[in-house]
Amino acid sequence: MSVSPGVPDLSRIYEKLRLIRRVEEEIARIYPSDQIRSPIHLSIGQEAVAVGVCDPLRADDVVSGTYRGHAVYLAKGGDLAAMFAELYGKDTGCARGKGGSMHMIGMEQHILGTSAVVGTTVPIAVGYALALEREAKGRLVAAFFGDGATEEGVFYESLNFAALHKLPVLFVCENNGYAIHTPISKRWATERLCERVATFGIPAHQLPDGDVVALWKLASSAYDAIRQGSGPIFIECRTYRWKEHVGPGEDYDAGYRTRAELEPWCNRDQVRIIGEMLDAVDKSAIDAAIERRIAGAIAFAEASPFPTAQELYTDVYA
Repeated sequence: MSVSPGVPDLSRIYEKLRLIRRVEEEIARIYPSDQIRSPIHLSIGQEAVAVGVCDPLRADDVVSGTYRGHAVYLAKGGDLAAMFAELYGKDTGCARGKGGSMHMIGMEQHILGTSAVVGTTVPIAVGYALALEREAKGRLVAAFFGDGATEEGVFYESLNFAALHKLPVLFVCENNGYAIHTPISKRWATERLCERVATFGIPAHQLPDGDVVALWKLASSAYDAIRQGSGPIFIECRTYRWKEHVGPGEDYDAGYRTRAELEPWCNRDQVRIIGEMLDAVDKSAIDAAIERRIAGAIAFAEASPFPTAQELYTDVYA
């Protein structure tokens, strides 16, 4: 498919969406076997945010994710085999088997390490943006975080610092409506997050419906502006996680949300919608290739060795 200026390649968009969805479905399938040795926070239902933001990035741009970071890692081109090996706690994992699901990293693909502590990656992303601004090569950082992270003081400190120094950073809030099990209505006096961010002089936009193409276009325009020296830009992406906060199952019987909330998001499922825009033969070929990649990555993880005891002494300061 030829690509016109300002228009995403839908085959590539679908491939990334589908890869993330199928990888996480396989993680959910494998998890009860106890072969995956760390807690997992799945992005099923939220794939469009990572793909829409990451696809228009340059290869040398940087991303910073959260502990729900599989989607960002894959959307930025992270090594799938190394990801599965990390989940399995193997020495060939992207963090040598020491980090697990919540600590994905891929510096060769310019993926900063994620963290299990809410909000802590935001100032790190801003610090990296400061380094890129001084490097002066037109590179930028896309910093992802959840709606819960916007309640941390360091979020506002980071906004202020980035705005003050006109740093090349796109702030991306993946707003799925819940901080673990607590809805926004019980945490925020108002839902006007973009308005709060705008008080720092940062252009702020909200994408209400998870439309991956609309987000791609919005992110692309933001990157153009940032590279021209605009300083930081903020996008609030309304989204919804289909699975439980942590783990492979569902939690609609837990009493804090209802399945009726899920229904409109299923109707807007970007994996299905973008897939239906493709030629059926092309779509089948993409699907088959993804299944082969996943099977190969799982086989690699299963065959890889665990770290030796000596690994306890590497990658530490003291």
